[in-house]
Amino acid sequence: MKINKTNILNLILIVIFAIALIAAMVTFGKNLTILINSPDKFRQWIHSFGKLGIIVFIGVQIIQVVVFVIPGEVVQIAGGYLFGTFLGTLYSVIGITIGSLICFLIARVLGYNFVRSIVSEENLKKFDYIINNPKGEFILFLLFFIPGMPKDALSYIAGITPVKFYNFFIITLFARLPGIFFSAYIGANLGSKNYFMAGLVAAVAVILFLIGLYKKDFVMEKLKNFKK
Repeated sequence: MKINKTNILNLILIVIFAIALIAAMVTFGKNLTILINSPDKFRQWIHSFGKLGIIVFIGVQIIQVVVFVIPGEVVQIAGGYLFGTFLGTLYSVIGITIGSLICFLIARVLGYNFVRSIVSEENLKKFDYIINNPKGEFILFLLFFIPGMPKDALSYIAGITPVKFYNFFIITLFARLPGIFFSAYIGANLGSKNYFMAGLVAAVAVILFLIGLYKKDFVMEKLKNFKK
């Protein structure tokens, strides 16, 4: 029986990936739940690392993208709550971009079957039209830009498309920037107890999110027909 070296390598990489995720969740899992239940305790935990707190927060943001269990907006708001609008946006962008590129590379190396094992069949079917679409890069940009789309799962799906690594880097960096900024702005206003402005921006963000969520099937149907 001939042993397929590619399959063995993929299996090894999957095991390494699983071990890394388990180690990350064991290390940070408890504090990630604090993020949702008690923002003040999460802030104390981050600040307890001193100057390294920035790196820890970026690490949390990376884990959130790769694992995509906690909604990304929660961590982005926490960034503004911890560091203010500008720095919160900056640190979240760094973490989200790194996390997205990790997802992309993992999918690029391990292939379709791996992506199918971690992304729901429903999402995979919804976005299968971008896999061999010559307009895939532009469509990916729109999908990352529109509120309500499963952006972290899309980072894995992008890895099995013909999109080049550098182009995906540009797409995920700029398409997600507006949403990250507004989330950080909400968090910054919560941190400074400016609840009116935080509530106002949050209300606008929720409305846009709901519109994106409600209209996403319509948008995707239109994008399916957007071919060269």
